[in-house]
Amino acid sequence: MAVAISPVNIAQRKELDLRVGDTVRVWQKIEEGKGKFRLQAFEGLVLARKHGAEAGATFTVRRVASGVGVEKIFPLYSPMIDNIEITKRSRVRRAKLYYIREKVSREARRQLRRSKLVNIEMSSGEPAETEATVPAAEAGEKTE
Repeated sequence: MAVAISPVNIAQRKELDLRVGDTVRVWQKIEEGKGKFRLQAFEGLVLARKHGAEAGATFTVRRVASGVGVEKIFPLYSPMIDNIEITKRSRVRRAKLYYIREKVSREARRQLRRSKLVNIEMSSGEPAETEATVPAAEAGEKTE
């Protein structure tokens, strides 16, 4: 007679070939009230996998939501995780991809440097683009 300790299928999660560099969609149960749950997906890149396949195994997933990087650490055997889907597999040469944090912020700063301030006005039904003039003090430049 097998006794089920957890509602999670532990054998299935242990066999899940979840690697660093995978893009995964984690379906998480969110409690909304008195015993009511809904499923919410969190899709992103697996940055780290810790503690192997033991009871306390975790994996870190990072995504960019509305221009802000969001990371979540999920326990592998958590009953609050309904499903884990591997959507894309990338070949990586590191065990932990923590350098992605700095890489993404560097690219965002580079894009901001390239962009111009543009003021778009609507007049008589047609859009007119005009370049906004920013005082040197506001633009972060030295004035002498």
